[in-house]
Amino acid sequence: MTDIIIRRAVREDVPFLLDIYNYEVVNSAATLDLNPRTLDEWYAWYEAHQTDLHPLFVAECAKAGTVLGYSSFSPFRSKEGYRSTVELSIYVSKDARGRGVATMLLEALVDHAWASDEIHLVISIITSEIVPSMHLHRKFGFTYRGTLHEVGHKMGRYVGISIYELMV
Repeated sequence: MTDIIIRRAVREDVPFLLDIYNYEVVNSAATLDLNPRTLDEWYAWYEAHQTDLHPLFVAECAKAGTVLGYSSFSPFRSKEGYRSTVELSIYVSKDARGRGVATMLLEALVDHAWASDEIHLVISIITSEIVPSMHLHRKFGFTYRGTLHEVGHKMGRYVGISIYELMV
């Protein structure tokens, strides 16, 4: 893990972040998106994550300069009263798994939330089959709040979501 750095994303990262995300769209139920995103969509997504309330962090291999994964806070809901609640997302390249990248990315977001005057609650919605992510969230003090069974359909099967929260 000593060769991995966590930093704020820059515009040049966007194509790599899109590749990581689209791999999950096509190959897993980690996201319930069914169609890969376009580069234009991901540039707009990047621009929306250039605030202190909704930051975007990148894990980079310092030696190779390659993007290994990313984490972000997004709006939980669009209504103004939900502003202090953010939804967490973490995606790690298939080639970088098992190296502690997700742990480092989650730590960066949690530290950011604790330091923020604007964030009060962090929500993480995890598709129910991504058990390692659930364990990681509990390790960081997130509380399991429930499961919505079979709310999505992907890859020929119904998928549930588990909801975790962290009050900061």
